[in-house]
Amino acid sequence: MDNIESVVGGLGSDRLPANLPPEVEEGNIEYKLKLVNPSQERVEHLVTQMKWRLEEGQGEAIYEIGVEDNGLLVGLREEELRMSVHTLETMADRLGATLTILRDRYISSEDGDEEKRALEILVRKVPDDQKFIDLRLTVLGNVDSGKSTLLGVLTHGELDNGRGRARLNLFRHLHEIQTGRTSCISHEILGFNDKGEVVNYSESRSVEEICEHSSKLITLIDLAGHHKYLKTTIFGLTCYSPDFSMLVVSANTGMAGTTKEHLGFALALKVPIFVVVTKIDMCRKFLIEKTVSQLEKILKSPGCKKIPLRIDTEDDAITAAQNFDTDRIVPIFRVSSVSGANLDLLYKFLNVIPPLNKDRDRMVQLPTEYQIDGVFTVPGVGNVVGGRLHTGSVREGDTLMLGPYDDGQFQPVQVKTVHRHRLPCRLIQAGQASSVALVNVERENLRKGMVLVSQELVGAYLEFEADIYVLYHDTKICTGFQTTVHIGNVCQTVQIMKIKDKNSIKTNEKAQVVFKFIKQPEYIRVGCRLLFRQGTTKGVGEIIKLYPYTDTLDR
Repeated sequence: MDNIESVVGGLGSDRLPANLPPEVEEGNIEYKLKLVNPSQERVEHLVTQMKWRLEEGQGEAIYEIGVEDNGLLVGLREEELRMSVHTLETMADRLGATLTILRDRYISSEDGDEEKRALEILVRKVPDDQKFIDLRLTVLGNVDSGKSTLLGVLTHGELDNGRGRARLNLFRHLHEIQTGRTSCISHEILGFNDKGEVVNYSESRSVEEICEHSSKLITLIDLAGHHKYLKTTIFGLTCYSPDFSMLVVSANTGMAGTTKEHLGFALALKVPIFVVVTKIDMCRKFLIEKTVSQLEKILKSPGCKKIPLRIDTEDDAITAAQNFDTDRIVPIFRVSSVSGANLDLLYKFLNVIPPLNKDRDRMVQLPTEYQIDGVFTVPGVGNVVGGRLHTGSVREGDTLMLGPYDDGQFQPVQVKTVHRHRLPCRLIQAGQASSVALVNVERENLRKGMVLVSQELVGAYLEFEADIYVLYHDTKICTGFQTTVHIGNVCQTVQIMKIKDKNSIKTNEKAQVVFKFIKQPEYIRVGCRLLFRQGTTKGVGEIIKLYPYTDTLDR
């Protein structure tokens, strides 16, 4: 916590603070005072160290040159700095990595000697089993806050005309174009190359070219803002397991409508979040300040316990991105999709932000679990399912178990082809979203909420026990209460069968309850987080015990 406060306190100035937090063994940030003419044995050690930092950062590492291990910015003279960068380039070449200078700062010496410099360098290497570093970003916010317009500007590079022209590329239905409101989940991609430049803006914007030239790809998942489509928004948050979320707030309306609800859901699911205040071109400064101050007050409140961080300079954006995995900082950007103000800071932040999933290698080694969130019939291909691979890996030709069906059974199916980002691929691994064509399965037997799993994971559950916390309810929740529950890709009505040690639950109360699915058994796991809602009733929880479907029938 002290380190975070020191970072926050050092932002907003044109120069780096006098010292950085002390270096830690874990993580992807490495301090080096200088790397001048190291011996061959030393180079081998440095290459091994860089490989470790890259693995810690899932393909990205930050090197601070001219900084001691205790965080003191000493700086280097021009010749020493040049030789140190040359050594760093040699290390990166050995690993097939690339270097990008993020910050170059002058450090004045007290004795009046030659000014020294300290460099902050981003080292990026796409993991061997991936084509690019892949992150998922969900976009939240109230209706008419400018979410789709902002995504249209980010992904196509053309500013909006003030009447929503930029968002037309994202809409999928006629009624969305007519009303200007998103009603279904849409996906866009934003690619960065080795130099941190956006690759979407070439003359040819095909998905194939963007994926081919990107070393880092961010999938932007646009969720609906209208309260009418709240079910769709919650499904997007729970099903896609985003790496982080962007909360879009309109400068002229502030935290209105569903904004607080979306913020609450992201916090309940422990999804890291940053805020973008839009439409600053149409508001006076005092109104923008009022909106940001309102935001800061909410983020600092006991319910959030976050540290709001205004992003005013490129330094702020880089430092916020590096410390975003602390789960305490919430960066706040103020941008305009019409004038383009401060969009460069948002681009810099998205380029530098590291992958936050540190368990990816472990998840790949586990048995396969593919969560289905969409079902399609493609002419000439057959039945195709879309979703996200939670654990393990899937290859063309694999045989997996599909289910559960209405009777709790699973059936073997064969994987025909696999597509990722609309491109064919032979292999997908844990954490990646894709579409999978299946052989020997009827369309009427497929539905959202099903899974493709390895044989050892087969299991269907009609009842489960969960620790829950009621965020809001008008009166009291008692046995027999029915509500809609969201668990990963599962969305179904459940009934409370039992409340342990209590007769009822009220707002801001915790309890252990037994839920029962109303329609059919589902595939769920102990430890899964859940959201439940019914009208104005909202709550969160975690599954602690499962009752197999066969045991439930026997009772």
